[in-house]
Formats: sequence, C-alpha cells, structure tokens
Amino acid sequence: MREYKLVVLGSGGVGKSALTVQFVQGIFVEKYDPTIEDSYRKEQFTAMRDLYMKNGQGFALVYSITAQSTFNDLQDLREQILRVKDTDDVPMILVGNKCDLEDERVVGKEQGQNLARQWNNCAFLESSAKSKINVNEIFYDLVRQINRKTPVPGKTRKKSTCQLL
Repeated sequence: MREYKLVVLGSGGVGKSALTVQFVQGIFVEKYDPTIEDSYRKEQFTAMRDLYMKNGQGFALVYSITAQSTFNDLQDLREQILRVKDTDDVPMILVGNKCDLEDERVVGKEQGQNLARQWNNCAFLESSAKSKINVNEIFYDLVRQINRKTPVPGKTRKKSTCQLL
C-alpha cells in the first residue's frame, strides 16, 4: 500500500484543519479551535514546520479569500518549502479557501490564478470546507502530482493511503 505525505500550510484561521477534517471525516467543524501552529510562538513551531516540509511529498498552500494578509504570507512559505526540499519541482497546490463567503471576498480569484502562474504554473483551486467545494480535489490533485513525479514501480498497483501532516 502506497503512503502519501501531504502537508497543509497557511496562516492561522484560513481553514487548514477544516479542509483536512472535511476530507478525512466528511464533516465541517464550525468552531475555530487554534491548532498547534496557530497557538505556539513562531520560534517553537519553526523546527516542526521544517520537519513537515522535509518529509512532506505534496503541499497545499491555503489562504482565506476573506483576508489579504493570509494570501500575502504564502510567498514566504513557498520559498521555505523550496529551500528545505532543495528543488523547484515540488508537488504543490495553491488553495483559496472560504469561497462560500463571496460577500466577504477581498482576494480576487484572478489574484490566486496569477500567483499560481508565477509559481511555475502551480495548480490552483478555490474551495470551501463548509460547503464541500473542491475539498477532495485538493488532495486528489496532490496525489496525482506525486504519482507523476514518482510513479509506482512495477506494473501492479497496490492500494494507497493518504497521510496528512
């Protein structure tokens, strides 16, 4: 059975946990409960994030369409991933989350599309964990990118699992 190590990164409150829980369990958690990344001091979390980046095979970089600062934070995250992985060829998808909150949108879809183009034509989706829009597609796309980069050896395919970090 093939294992995939997918890493979901982004600023606090963008919906990383909500997307992951929606994908794995099929439920939306309404209450915001800051996870370790959102709660710990930056210095304490940096080492753990570097480890996730080192071991991860595919990366979802998530921002909220309702907060420009979360979009602006992604360039540094991407550069850190490329530095840790020491390559520009990293399976990655840019995700504009909370697309169900169209009335509160401050980051235009074209901004996301343009950034994805700047990132070597990185995959791009807008999603909503709450409305179940494009949630599965985020993770499926990453798995497809990983499989293109490192195909399963031999002709017989085994069942695969997905591990979220």
